[in-house]
Amino acid sequence: MTSRTGSRTGLQAPPPPVLDRCRELVEPALRTAVRTLHPWPRRMASFSLGWCDADGLPVGPGNSGGKGVRQALAVLGAEAVDAPGDAAVAGAVAVELVHTFSLVHDDIMDGDERRRHQESTWKAFGTGPAVLAGDSLFALAVETLAGAGGESGAEAVRHLSAALRELVHGQADDLLFENRPWTGPQAVDIPAYRAMALRKTGSLLGCAMAVGPVLAGASPLLSGALTEAGRQLGAAFQAVDDLLGIWGDPESTGKPVHNDLRRRKKTLPVLAALASDTTAGRRLALLLDSDAPLDTADAYCAAELVEEAGGRAFTMAEARRHVAAAHDCLDSVPLVPRAVGELRSLSEFLIDRQL
Repeated sequence: MTSRTGSRTGLQAPPPPVLDRCRELVEPALRTAVRTLHPWPRRMASFSLGWCDADGLPVGPGNSGGKGVRQALAVLGAEAVDAPGDAAVAGAVAVELVHTFSLVHDDIMDGDERRRHQESTWKAFGTGPAVLAGDSLFALAVETLAGAGGESGAEAVRHLSAALRELVHGQADDLLFENRPWTGPQAVDIPAYRAMALRKTGSLLGCAMAVGPVLAGASPLLSGALTEAGRQLGAAFQAVDDLLGIWGDPESTGKPVHNDLRRRKKTLPVLAALASDTTAGRRLALLLDSDAPLDTADAYCAAELVEEAGGRAFTMAEARRHVAAAHDCLDSVPLVPRAVGELRSLSEFLIDRQL
């Protein structure tokens, strides 16, 4: 059953306990790392991580930003190759810092004024200071991982650098998509979108799952399988994010309903609807091709047309396909069953986030 906004009624399953377990393991090291920054970017970084408000006053634990998914993937990746979870802490900290850096800069590029129920960092502090905060987070991430030492630490830095290069590639494609038409030979097609999502979102989740095993000295066979599993989970995560960008409950997302439609963002549900060769898809194309901004009624109409043309169902099926592919990667190599079970539980939670 859906409401007029498209959100589901009923309660979402609670987050799996592994998120809290891994956060408790990683967060002390994360806070220690952030404390080494200059006081000004340190305050902005702490704000971006959800630890304080814009004035630097601490927030309650229930208000802190983020679920710690990438931290958990790093710890579970290490445990999956029969290493202790704390072997992944430096990697988990580095990945979380890069993730936060990418969100700070992404909000600047997209002009998003809200993030996790508060102002985005650039909106709260200004564009220039937010760029500085993002740069500080990235530099700290590399320093943290390099500090792990030894050949394993060097290899982990190479993994992180490769993931960042892929992330930037995907972000560049995503920004360029904005200038391409909705229909015709220059339009963004679904294969191009999939490649972008694997880079923009999949790369860092792939790195998260592999960085713990790399630091623990696991074989390339195991770390490679975990990298690909993480990339597939990242693509699934992006697909669900695209659904949330249209139909997400503002109380859960911290952003207005139909936010991505108002911005005319080329997301998977919209692209699938436009490719459907249906009456609804053609009506959607006419609406989006108009130069007039989408008001509330137009955005609601567009969301209805996307759903009628099958874009919502297609995107959810896409998310589940990527999760199944991730599970196949986990099953393709010998890993610790308990850790694999927790990874499966976490992946199901990621695609069942509240709409």
